[in-house]
Amino acid sequence: MNLHLRRPGAANAAADAKLVSAKPSSALMIVAVLAATCALLACSKDSVREEGAVDALSDTTDDDAVAAEDTALADATDVTDTADDADAADVHDEQATTDAADEPDLPPVVEPRPYPDAADWGPNAGPGVPARTFTEEELWQNCAYLDGGEKDLTDHHNLVTMYDGYLLMPWAPEWGGGGLTFFDLTDPCAPTVVGSGFSQQMRETHSIGFSHMGGSWAVVNGIEGIFDGGIQFWDISDRSAPAAVADLHMPDFVYPDAYAFLTLSVFWQAPYVYVANANNGIAIVDASDPTQPVLVHTMNFDPVIRTGQIQAIGNLLIVTGAETPDTILLDISDPAAPVEIPGGRFEVRSADDEVRDFYFSNSTGGFIYYARKESGGGVIIYDIHDPSAPQYAGEFHSDGNGAYVFVHEGFAFTGESNFGAVYDVRDHNNITEVNRMQLEGDLDTLTPLGHLTVVAVDDDASPNQGSAIAPWRSDPDTNPPEVTFLWPPDGADDLAITSRFGLTFSEFVDVRSAFEGSVRLYETGTDSALTRVDGYVSAQETIVNFWPAAPLRADTAYTLEIPAGGITDFSGNAIAEPFFAHFRTAP
Repeated sequence: MNLHLRRPGAANAAADAKLVSAKPSSALMIVAVLAATCALLACSKDSVREEGAVDALSDTTDDDAVAAEDTALADATDVTDTADDADAADVHDEQATTDAADEPDLPPVVEPRPYPDAADWGPNAGPGVPARTFTEEELWQNCAYLDGGEKDLTDHHNLVTMYDGYLLMPWAPEWGGGGLTFFDLTDPCAPTVVGSGFSQQMRETHSIGFSHMGGSWAVVNGIEGIFDGGIQFWDISDRSAPAAVADLHMPDFVYPDAYAFLTLSVFWQAPYVYVANANNGIAIVDASDPTQPVLVHTMNFDPVIRTGQIQAIGNLLIVTGAETPDTILLDISDPAAPVEIPGGRFEVRSADDEVRDFYFSNSTGGFIYYARKESGGGVIIYDIHDPSAPQYAGEFHSDGNGAYVFVHEGFAFTGESNFGAVYDVRDHNNITEVNRMQLEGDLDTLTPLGHLTVVAVDDDASPNQGSAIAPWRSDPDTNPPEVTFLWPPDGADDLAITSRFGLTFSEFVDVRSAFEGSVRLYETGTDSALTRVDGYVSAQETIVNFWPAAPLRADTAYTLEIPAGGITDFSGNAIAEPFFAHFRTAP
């Protein structure tokens, strides 16, 4: 509680002046003055006893009365001055409070948080793809073989990739029992093993995703029994000893049918993993903690589609069939609730307008590349720059039987079962075959690594020769990666505040080079150090994604920046020119 003394008014001031000039001599007048003084001081009854004061004053002389009166007046004056000072302080405090209330609310002070330099992600521990030159006679010839180790008994191999400057090879048969092996490619024709790990619950995998949320993690396909299987997470922070750390079962999993009711591929748009489960549709897994993944959502399609390949590029989810002609494009603006894009469901057709099955697919650059398997092999290409109106773009028809396909700098690398082929697809209207490669067995996969290729078979391999390294170009790759597609597109507005942003590049990118310094999102027209958006950056093959850690602000313009010198390919070439795109969220 605050106590306030009232300021004396003009009448009180006049009475004070009269008291000073009159100096009455009666004891009663003095008592009155003392009583008034005591009232101002808020005295208790013990402070001044009127009765005692009268008794004392009756014995005083006039001079004593005058002296007593002067003392009382002095005390009264002190009390009045004290009251004036207190009132003045109160008025000052009240005015300060009023002034503060009149001032506008100021935004909180934001400490600048500059982005790290785009190149501050490295260096890698391994050498990457080496800068070795090959002669014309050495091109297209296998110069080394890769084996997963003593437990790699079946030599059942598929794709490879690079991680931390080392070649990373998953290996496993479809019924389970496989692992991850790292190789040093200082001499690509004499690779050395860095480390290997084994899990009885890992099965044949056609993709491998990565995350750096709290460590170094990978995700592959998994199996534990006839009715138990799904996906498996690995800790790859120690390249010398990668280890499986968690398994997550998918609903309605059934084996031994290798295509109908089990997991065929995974895509990690951190923190979520999108899973293609064949006839069981797709699943979405929260892998914020890869040691404790959580199934978030499943989605079946009507009519049923045997989902094979799954890839997420920002708000766009691309789901294609396995040995079917089917494709579905979905909006994942809400990452846990995919919605089919009207017009985004279609069957692949060849140039003669015939529906064609394909074995598997890959999307990059705003196109889907299908490995044709019906009535011959080769590649069929569809344009999905407008996901609501996919269009046939071109094809090459071979005498093979297509399996898996990857794209590097305008060249498509396909396994064709009895050979591997490289096609020049830079002009979709004039696709040409560049050359072919051979390896004993069911040759289903060619993976491009700069000027090298890894050829792989998934059945009938010669012992310890499930994969081979062969150069396809003489000179080392010196071309920097370039952005080839973006979703949402540049200039998109009315975006959901839960949007993610994805890009594709002209070749596989080093997943460690995709981090907060090389993929930036901030409010347009501001100092990026003050409005930067925190988020999760992840990369898989040619695709890089940014997932904001919290919903974006409504009705706000944002800039996505890919600075020069950041995103890097397997050969150590960094993006040369910065890339910018602009968006706005919905009100």
